[in-house]
Amino acid sequence: MQIRALSTLGCTKLLTANRAGRLACAKDGRPYIVPFHYAHADNHLYAFSMPGKKIDWMRDNPLVSVQVDAPGTGHGWKSVIVTGRYEELPDRIGHEAQRDHAWFVLSKHFDWWEPGALKPAATSDLDHLPHVFFRVSIAEVSGREALES
Repeated sequence: MQIRALSTLGCTKLLTANRAGRLACAKDGRPYIVPFHYAHADNHLYAFSMPGKKIDWMRDNPLVSVQVDAPGTGHGWKSVIVTGRYEELPDRIGHEAQRDHAWFVLSKHFDWWEPGALKPAATSDLDHLPHVFFRVSIAEVSGREALES
């Protein structure tokens, strides 16, 4: 097996071609990582979620990482790491264009809202929670791939 670095273009292609990754954040020196669905556009990863631990932690510390991987041929694989900043897109004056753009980018995918709208709680508990649109502004991207020899 041969391991090599992916170019920036190769990383971008992998981010664009996929919709699921792992979002890592930290609070008080403690890491937290969760799966999340996203859409990649204009150097951002756009996402939608219900409030909860990850949103609370990212509000406190907006520095995040995202890992996205994809199988290659045979035993090969590709993996990309994004380092970036959480940016909430609130439902208020001054953010309409960014929020509409997030909705536009996400809505290109079938059932884009479902993973972020579901939460392990009773339905009545969710009725009062507002949904959150956010994006990860990509500061740095790197990746590797494994190729069968």
